[in-house]
Amino acid sequence: MVIKVFLASSSGSTAIKKKQQDVVGFLEALKVDYTQLDIACNEENRMWMRQNVPEEKKPANGIPLPPQIFNENGYCGDYETFFDAKEDNMVYAFLGLPPPPGSKEVPVEERNGDAHGEEVLAADEEEEGEGGEEEEEEVAEGETADDEATEGETAGDEALAEEDQAVEETDEVTEDTQAQAEEEEEQEEEDLQSEEEEELRQLEEQDEQGSEEEEEAEVQEEEETE
Repeated sequence: MVIKVFLASSSGSTAIKKKQQDVVGFLEALKVDYTQLDIACNEENRMWMRQNVPEEKKPANGIPLPPQIFNENGYCGDYETFFDAKEDNMVYAFLGLPPPPGSKEVPVEERNGDAHGEEVLAADEEEEGEGGEEEEEEVAEGETADDEATEGETAGDEALAEEDQAVEETDEVTEDTQAQAEEEEEQEEEDLQSEEEEELRQLEEQDEQGSEEEEEAEVQEEEETE
């Protein structure tokens, strides 16, 4: 695999020159084999570069500026993406090359594996979270059911207490009514007894008066006889 760096050797832009020097200098520091392709002196290089830069990576005017980096015919990126890869210590991944032994950069395969492992771990945690939420919901539902049952029992107890109180009040009313009826009955009996005693007294008085009248009549008859 050959890394191709498209440059403009006679560019009048200081910024472009600096970017080209940064890319080349960093590749040399990493001892990466690369090939410089000049687009200023070679029309074929310029046309190939323009045709192989993806449309979504081209600027608004449709003309990509150097430096542009390729791995064989595969597009790697421009200076900005190269700089981001350098900052993230991912230059080898950016170039599509395996990192050399001793490099701090993690190979793409391992990085993908780690990413996959993280996705699996995240999925497991999410499932555990959902399971925990379901358990919490079940516990909450159970507690709600218990609360409702407790409320139902409480309501039933209250209803029984009210019924007992109503029965007690009814019993009290019945007892009061019965006591009042007994008192009235006793009063009637006393009144009746008083009336009978009064009639008996009157009869006795009448009898005594009749006896006295009879005695007086007898006495008078005896006196007249004499």
